[in-house]
Amino acid sequence: MASRIAASSARSLGRLNASTTAFLLCDVQERFRAGIYGFECLVQVAQKMSKASCILKIPLIVTEQYSKGLGNTVEEIDIAHAALVDDKSKFSMLTDGVSRKLEELKIRSVVLYGIESHVCVMQTCLDLLEKNYDVHVLSDAVSSMNYPEIDIALRRLANHGAFVVSSESVLFQLMNDSKHPDFKAISSLLKEFQPAATQNKLLYRQGPSTAQL
Repeated sequence: MASRIAASSARSLGRLNASTTAFLLCDVQERFRAGIYGFECLVQVAQKMSKASCILKIPLIVTEQYSKGLGNTVEEIDIAHAALVDDKSKFSMLTDGVSRKLEELKIRSVVLYGIESHVCVMQTCLDLLEKNYDVHVLSDAVSSMNYPEIDIALRRLANHGAFVVSSESVLFQLMNDSKHPDFKAISSLLKEFQPAATQNKLLYRQGPSTAQL
């Protein structure tokens, strides 16, 4: 009974455990480069999360929306180690293949990022919440063509129980302790991407003093 209560409490607080967490990268494809607000900023965070997934051994799951017409995931993001790259026609990432992979890996928590905030990301998040996954949406790595759509989507998702967070917050939560064996590697990774973080239009789209994380 005590263990079940503890597990329930951890889920309601959005605690992340590396052994039951997956990163989900949604449709960051070449055809969208010119039209998405802050696309290059999003790509930089996705690069960071891809490298972090290797360091922390977090499974990376990638989808591509109709890749034949819209292209593959942009080459700057290394997805060679991804547990799954799934081509899809539906807007949600929760395809049969992705659902099976999450079950196979015994995933409870998902870190979600990509495009577009109000379409594929939102529908993915709602589907995951409906299946009782904890969903952490990266506010510094989701975007849309029209940037006001971002906050509209994030507010709705937060209202439905998603955790709207930043990439750096997620990585520190996954380690939990400065004694974590990968702390130095993750710290170096964060330093590598710090200059990009200070210029991230998604993180600072309302100005540094009012950014919503």
